[in-house]
Amino acid sequence: MNQTALNTSERELPMFCFQCQEASKGTGCTIVGVCGKTPDVANLQDLLIFILKGISFLSVGTKLPETLEHRTSIFIMDSLFATITNANFDRDVFIAKVREALDLRDEVRQHWEQQQPLANKTLLPDAAVWHGSDEEAFDAKAKVVGVLATEDADIRSLRELLTYGLKGMAAYQYHAYQLNYTNREVEQFMQRALAATLDDTLTVDQLVALVMETGKFGVDAMALLDQANTGVYGHPEVTKVNIGVRNRPGILVSGHDLKDLEELLQQTEGTGVDVYTHSEMLPAHYYPAFKKYEHFVGNYGNAWWKQASEFEDFNGPILMTTNCIVPPKPGYVNRIFTTGNTGYPGLKHIPEGANGQPKDFSELIDLAKQCPPPTEIETGEIIGGFAHNTVTSIADQVVDAVKAGDIQRFFVMAGCDGRMKSRNYYTEFAQQLPNDTIILTAGCAKYKYNKLDLGEIGGIPRILDAGQCNDSYSLAIIALKLKEILGLDDINELPISYNIAWYEQKAVIVLLALLYLGVKNIHLGPTLPAFLSPNVANVLVEQFGIGGITNVEDDMEMFLGAYA
Repeated sequence: MNQTALNTSERELPMFCFQCQEASKGTGCTIVGVCGKTPDVANLQDLLIFILKGISFLSVGTKLPETLEHRTSIFIMDSLFATITNANFDRDVFIAKVREALDLRDEVRQHWEQQQPLANKTLLPDAAVWHGSDEEAFDAKAKVVGVLATEDADIRSLRELLTYGLKGMAAYQYHAYQLNYTNREVEQFMQRALAATLDDTLTVDQLVALVMETGKFGVDAMALLDQANTGVYGHPEVTKVNIGVRNRPGILVSGHDLKDLEELLQQTEGTGVDVYTHSEMLPAHYYPAFKKYEHFVGNYGNAWWKQASEFEDFNGPILMTTNCIVPPKPGYVNRIFTTGNTGYPGLKHIPEGANGQPKDFSELIDLAKQCPPPTEIETGEIIGGFAHNTVTSIADQVVDAVKAGDIQRFFVMAGCDGRMKSRNYYTEFAQQLPNDTIILTAGCAKYKYNKLDLGEIGGIPRILDAGQCNDSYSLAIIALKLKEILGLDDINELPISYNIAWYEQKAVIVLLALLYLGVKNIHLGPTLPAFLSPNVANVLVEQFGIGGITNVEDDMEMFLGAYA
């Protein structure tokens, strides 16, 4: 599909979504999402985003009662998170969210109208006034307010880049909120940025500036979550994590939400049921607060996309706490539960606890007791826990190794894993890196190489895992600390190269955060985002040196130069 010339037939597509790396044919999913998202759900997500923009338009600059202001911020954050790739596939959820969004918007509008001069009351955008009363009206409107509603390819590209960054930001805000940490300035920016996507007077340059500002608030959002996680659970510690199993029933926890894991561990203590992590929940083992649970056994399996086979082998119940669910297979469909913003038609959903009480996981625990222990799929240990606090504590040792020439270069290989065979590139790249290099990683991209035996440099493992995708903040802090110790003026003078794998919208906000911090020459793969128009891509290349990947041999030479 040519992004610069959309014809009538393209406007009548069942759906159009290009927010993730798996966008069909590198342009966009038009019949059904590669992720499994159906057209009606994709369109309803577009409609929800459309109404969120209307709510934001009305709320920016309007003095709302404190309780309404809080509800508005939380609803926007929660709804943005629900539309992230592989988070929620349930039509009924989005019908309910659209109804709630319309009610909330009308409530905010009453206050807006009371505070606006009469002349302004005729200037409202469609997103602030449209109303539908039933599902048929929702479906009809949803088909005309999505991505392709913006005709100019460059404006569309920047609006979507901005929106996807906000979705990633919302995910990190959500996790912090679960731990009672909030940042009002970030919340206000999210509404201001959403409202800006309705402003047809904004130029490409103005939108580029807003995208960069999104990176600034992305840093703030990740800093808030880091503060929340470490404030509640302690700073991550270097930890060896078991990847085998025990001979007891188990519950497998996937996703990202540490609060859900904490409540499950509390409720399973003394029941004879073990708890295992999967994919992005692996870094939970690094936090001191979780080490006290003897039944917190280890990590089972690999990255999110392998769940279709690994969940069946686990034998016990599985809890999906956030995005990264894929359409379940018959072999485990009766054992998989969702909670929070995750949902799939027909799966049992664990609701929030009443009046701030913990969620009730008794159904999972009772089911686990009836299930056989997990089938062992591998044995051994993997090491992690190299967040900024840990690495900063050994910064002098690292710097000495750099000065002595023992460490020639660091490679940031953070981000996401995915099912494309082309992602084997990252395994081969890690294997072929010289022995005097170190990999800094965060996110599920690490599953392409975190079980390789790459050895150590002076006692420092050659793979330093900082944690989940949101812990990419740690990698930025580490870089800034090294810059300070080495007395450098520019972060780009550090011996660090960025070869990042991306998949969904949390990776987008990480990228924007790195750009805001001044990091240049970041390479993204396995493909560049489909939502970047040629002109917008050129801006990123010219101003920030953004690039793609080719093959391991050529890229190794490009990255290492004289060190290859």
